[in-house]
Parts: sequence; C-alpha cells; structure tokens
Amino acid sequence: MATSLSESYRDTHLLPQHIIPLDFETIHDLPESHAWIRTDDIRVCQIRENEPCVVPVIDLTAPNVVELVGNACQKWGMFQVTNHQVPLSLVDDVEALRSPSGATGYGVARISPFFNKLMWHEGFTIMGSAVEHAKQLWPHHYEEFCDAMDNYQKKMKSLAYKILLIILKALGVDENDENQENIIDPTNNSLFQSEGALQLNSYPSCPNPNRAIGLAPHTDSLLLTILHQNHTNGLQIFQDGKGWISVPPISGALVVNIGDLMHILSNARFPTVYHRVVPNETNHRFSIAYFYGPPADSTVAPLSGLSLPCFRPVTVKDYIGLKNKHLEKAISLLRV
Repeated sequence: MATSLSESYRDTHLLPQHIIPLDFETIHDLPESHAWIRTDDIRVCQIRENEPCVVPVIDLTAPNVVELVGNACQKWGMFQVTNHQVPLSLVDDVEALRSPSGATGYGVARISPFFNKLMWHEGFTIMGSAVEHAKQLWPHHYEEFCDAMDNYQKKMKSLAYKILLIILKALGVDENDENQENIIDPTNNSLFQSEGALQLNSYPSCPNPNRAIGLAPHTDSLLLTILHQNHTNGLQIFQDGKGWISVPPISGALVVNIGDLMHILSNARFPTVYHRVVPNETNHRFSIAYFYGPPADSTVAPLSGLSLPCFRPVTVKDYIGLKNKHLEKAISLLRV
C-alpha cells in the first residue's frame, strides 16, 4: 500500500517533546529563549527589508498567464495570484475559527529543533480530516471547524492543481497531453496525484520584534505552497544582492511559492525561495499555508528535456527525511 503524504509527514516531522509552547498572551517582555539577535546585529539581519514589494501579482485569467507564471518562477520563485476562484468568505470562515485570544491546539514550529532559540509563532497542522483533532478541542462544536477546513482544503487542492499545470506548461509540457503518461518522464507520473497539508500560523504581537523571529529562514519542501495572509505584514523573501524583501498582503490575493521538489523537477530553473516571517509589535499576524506535493512513495526527478539533470531522483518520503535531518543542506545532497 502506498504511503500517503500525511503519513510521511507524521513519521519524519514529529515535534520535540521537550519544547513547551509559550503562553504569548501573558508575556510583556521578550524572554531570552526567544531573543535571536543582539541589538547591534539588527542592521546585519534586516538589510533592505523595507524595500517595496516587487514580487509579481498575476491574474490567473490573463491570456498570457503561462508566460507570466514562468517568468515569476524563474526570477523570484514566488508570485501572488488574483482571480483564483477561492471565495473570500471561505477564507474568513477559517480565520474566524482561530481568534487571537485562543491558542488551543497550536504548537511550536516544526523546524524548531534546528535552532537554539525559539520562534514567536504557533502552528496548527491539518493533514486530511480534522475531525479527531477538532473533537478533542471542541467536543460539542467541532463540526463547524471541520466543515471550514475541509472546504478550504478542497479549494486549495483544486487551485494547486491548476497552478501546477500552468507551471508545467511554462516548463514546456504540452497542455494537450496534460493527462497522458508520456508528457513527462515516467518517474514523475504521480505528480497528478498530488495532495496537500494545511498549516494555520499564528504570530502574536511581540513586545520586542527587532530581537525576535516569527518563523526562521527556510525553504518549503514540496512542489509549491499557497499562502493566505491577513492584513498584518511579516513575510519576507531573500534575494542575493538585495537582502530581505517584504511581501505585503494584497487584499484578495494568495501568495504562491516554489518548493524544493519543484526546484528539482525544473532542474534548478525555478529557485526554491528562502523566506522568513518577522513579528509585529502591535498587530497579530495570521496566515494559512497549503503545502502541495506528490504521494510520499513517489519519486521526483528533473523533467526530461531540460538538459543534463542536476539532481538524482529521490522519493518524496526520503527527501522529507533528508530535510528533517539537514534542513537547507538537504537539496545539495541530491546534486549530481
């Protein structure tokens, strides 16, 4: 029986048991456990962080959407999309079920073991049905939560598949053959059975945001991530020669970023984007991330026809295992 993506995540992304999440609502001074940098180091870590956002915003109904997405993937590894057919009311439903005053069900970031300081962040991961988690948290009112999460995941899966096809077209895959086995190397046939995991992220207001990190710099592991962010800034991406660049929220838009497996699939043509989140002193940031990737037992390799392969083939489960052990060094271990 094939291993699902969610099962692989459960096997390789277990949270360390010794980390106890902080009760952010009761904290008025930044604790040493969450102080990442000294005051005199701030200028080093925040190079040009206030540079205006130039990450492309793309209308998915545009006649040249394939060209626009391909250019954005190649230059930025990220873009924002509008006209994505995800109702704003559905996003509002998900946000409404997580008020800033309630941290129940949230825990520390899964990349926490790689760092000696903790992050100003709480995360709640949903893979598949949310019923069991929800019954524990809200024994008498879990149906509303489950309905909202299930509906959101269905919309995200449909949108992610649509964006995947656009990205494949930008890489030269013939749209008329999109459901045929011969459009890509047989190694990658399972791309079209991709599934997702939902991550709810909470970044409470921080008493000293210049010395804290909401989410440490990292890349995402799978094919692509679709992110909704509320109206509070915090997301930043790193570009060589430019430093940290803010990606401010745009009303009605969703952020899409390239993950490690898409970087491999594109044979390094599309960069996997290095990003972080910084906290805010006065406003509570909330985001919803949908991580989209092939089944765990499937193998990903560079698409045929994209010159000599830069990476050796790897199963999704093995790559997640590498990432869990080596974080950002994992992808370099696949270089040929």
